[in-house]
Amino acid sequence: MAAHRKPKQRPCTGSAARTAATLAFAGAATAAALPGAAHADPQLTPAQVKAKVDRLYHEAEVATEQYNGAKEKATATAKSLDALRDEAARRTERLNVSRNALGSLAAAQYRTGGIDPAVQLALSSDPDEYLQRASYVDRIADRQATEVSKVQRQVTEIAQLRAEAKEELAALGTRQAELKKHRTTVRAKLADAQRLLDTLSPVQRAAYEQWDTARSAAGHADRSTQRAGAAQAAPNVRAAEAVAFAYGALGKPYVWGATGPTSFDCSGLTQAAWRSAGVSLPRTTYTQINAGQRISRSELAPGDLVFFYSGVSHVGLYIGDGRMIHAPHPGAPVRIAPIDEMPFAGATRVA
Repeated sequence: MAAHRKPKQRPCTGSAARTAATLAFAGAATAAALPGAAHADPQLTPAQVKAKVDRLYHEAEVATEQYNGAKEKATATAKSLDALRDEAARRTERLNVSRNALGSLAAAQYRTGGIDPAVQLALSSDPDEYLQRASYVDRIADRQATEVSKVQRQVTEIAQLRAEAKEELAALGTRQAELKKHRTTVRAKLADAQRLLDTLSPVQRAAYEQWDTARSAAGHADRSTQRAGAAQAAPNVRAAEAVAFAYGALGKPYVWGATGPTSFDCSGLTQAAWRSAGVSLPRTTYTQINAGQRISRSELAPGDLVFFYSGVSHVGLYIGDGRMIHAPHPGAPVRIAPIDEMPFAGATRVA
């Protein structure tokens, strides 16, 4: 009986999983090309669809990082504008107080009949009264001059604040327009990618998703052992905390512009990971690469930031053994991947 028992099947992992998925995708393409098979777009093979979708996802990520940068600048400009407006309002209140004080002095002079103080004193027949009133009038004149000078200075300062606020408002409009442009680009690229995927038959689409999932599954094998090893190999406690956060984010969805806690884009994930370790990183890939010490590929240690493509448009968190945790693209959750799967552009050690 034992001789006829069917051998137990083992799940594919690692390169075997990726190879199996690739063969499945190629098989689906061949099946679609056979006479009578479903083939939604005769112009593109499934492999060509995949290549174009990957390119569109990359272009969308470039636009996403530009969107993130524009959003960061727009937010900072809006805060600066609010601060200028608040300061102008406070100074206007102080100006009104000064004007009221000046008005009181003017009213007091009016009540005396508008006679020049020197003439009023000259009419006094009492020398003691003359000297006492002369001293008082001098003090009034000094106070009035001080109040006038204060009002003039405050008016000038408020005018300057309002001019600065006007400039900030114009800058905010420019940055909001830039933000809108990048948002439109991202959405258009993702919509184009979705339209291409919709041209695949159900069999081809399943093969595509299997190919993409296989990369994630291969990287997730023996996750607990990998996590412990990465924590031990991290150069310091903060790097270990950042790595631990990244492991905790595995499986969460990619959403462009997201910084957590339920979804991330690539730079949003690395920013959140290091924020959990008490380190503030800038928002975009092209600013994060300058947020620490640049290191060579041979110096990589868990917690380092690894960057990809010539435009530095993608980033992941290195976890050791040639692997990283990153947020790949829409439809692909945060996962472990080899750093060789994209063109390497550089690395930075944050702390």
